[in-house]
Amino acid sequence: MRANLTADVELAARLFDTLREASFDGVGVTRDAYGPGEQRAHDLVRAEAEALGLEIAVDPAGNMLMTLPGTDRTAPRIVLGSHLDSVPQGGNYDGAAGVLAGLATVAGMRQVGFVPGRDITVLAIRAEEAGAWFPTSYPGSHAALGRLPAAVLEVKRMDTGRSLGDHMRTLGFDPDAVAAGKCLLTPASVAAYLELHIEQGPVLDAEAIPVAVVSGIPGSRRLRAARVMGEYNHSGATPRRYRADAAIALAELAYRLDDHWGVLEAQGHQLVCTFCVLATTAEAGFTKIPGEARFQLDIRSVIPASVDAMFAELHRLIAAIEARRGVRFDLGVETGSLPSPMDPALRDGLTRAAAAGGIACRTMASGGGHDAAAFAQAGVPAAMLFVRNQHGSHNPHEAMRLEDFAAGCAVMTRWAAEAAS
Repeated sequence: MRANLTADVELAARLFDTLREASFDGVGVTRDAYGPGEQRAHDLVRAEAEALGLEIAVDPAGNMLMTLPGTDRTAPRIVLGSHLDSVPQGGNYDGAAGVLAGLATVAGMRQVGFVPGRDITVLAIRAEEAGAWFPTSYPGSHAALGRLPAAVLEVKRMDTGRSLGDHMRTLGFDPDAVAAGKCLLTPASVAAYLELHIEQGPVLDAEAIPVAVVSGIPGSRRLRAARVMGEYNHSGATPRRYRADAAIALAELAYRLDDHWGVLEAQGHQLVCTFCVLATTAEAGFTKIPGEARFQLDIRSVIPASVDAMFAELHRLIAAIEARRGVRFDLGVETGSLPSPMDPALRDGLTRAAAAGGIACRTMASGGGHDAAAFAQAGVPAAMLFVRNQHGSHNPHEAMRLEDFAAGCAVMTRWAAEAAS
C-alpha cells in the first residue's frame, strides 16, 4: 500500500454531523426504511459522492452504488457497504458508519491519485433495519443481488400499513423489476464485500480494543406476533384455582425459558434469547384478570442447533403451562434468518491489515444481523469490521469515538488497496 494513502476521516465527520441534523427527531435519529428519513440520508450521501467524482448508479430497489473506477473495469469489484436507515429514535452511527467509512476510503484514494486495479464500489443499502419497519430481513441487500423473493414485496410496513413494493414505487423505484430479479450487482460481479459497523455491545469498550474482525453473523428464529389467550375475570372475586391468567402464564414462560438459556450456556451453547415485548392488551384494566397477553421472542446463535434447542424447550414449556393454567398459546408466523460465517481469507487479510497499521484488534462473533449475511448467503466472500462504540446501539446514546472510527477506516483502506490491486 502507498505510504501516503489514508482515509478522509474529516469528510466522514462532517457527514455524520449533517446526517444527524437532517434526521434528529427530538430524541434520537429516525431514518425510516423506504421513507423520507432514509431518502434524505441517501440524497446527502449522493451529493458528497458526486462531489468526489464517483460514478453513481441506483438499482431498481433504490440501493445506491458509488464507484471509484479501476484500471480493469471487467474484473469483479470490491464492495464497501452498509445501510443508512435506522430504527425509530436510534443512534447516528449504526449503519451510517459503514457507508461513510467506504466514502472516506475512496476519497482518500482520490486525493492521492491512487487508481485501484478493479472498481471499488461504496454501496448504500436500503432497509437493513427492516425488522423495525417491515417484518422481513435484509430486503435491500437481497434485492441488490437480484435475490429478493417477490412475495416479500407484499409485506406491510408496520406504521403505515402499506406494502414494501408500494413504498419502493412511491420513491420512484421499480418493484416489478426487483420481483424479476433485475439488479446491478450479481454475485459473480463481486470479488468481496466488506462492511464496517459499530459494535452493538460492550465487549470492545470493556477490553479497550478499537477494532474487531467479525467471525460470523448469527441466524435467528423469531416470533413477532405471539399471544396467550386466557379468560378475563374480576380480579377481586375470582380465586386462584379458577383463574386462566394470560399474563401470569406468559411470565412463567419467560422466566422458565430464561432459566433454560442458562442451562444451555452451561453445556457450551452460545446464544441469546430476548422477549422483546411482554404485554397485556388494551382491554386489561386495574380490576381485571388479564384474558390475553402478547409477546415477541428473538432467539439467535451462529449455531442453528442452539436456537433449535431453545425452541424445543419453548414448545415443551408451552404444553405444560397450557395444561396447568387453562390458557392457550398462539405463536403466529415464525420468521428468521440463517447464520453466516465470514470468509476466512478476508478475515485473515483484515487481521494482517490491522497488524501492519499497528492497530489493536481481536476476533469476535456478531450478536446482530447485518447485510453482510445476505452477501455471504449469495456466495460472495464477505467480511465485517466492528468499531468500538459506547452505550450499545438502537438507542440515541450511541457514542462511537472518531479516533476509533479512524482506526477502522485505516484497516479498511489498507485492505481495500491490496484487495483491489
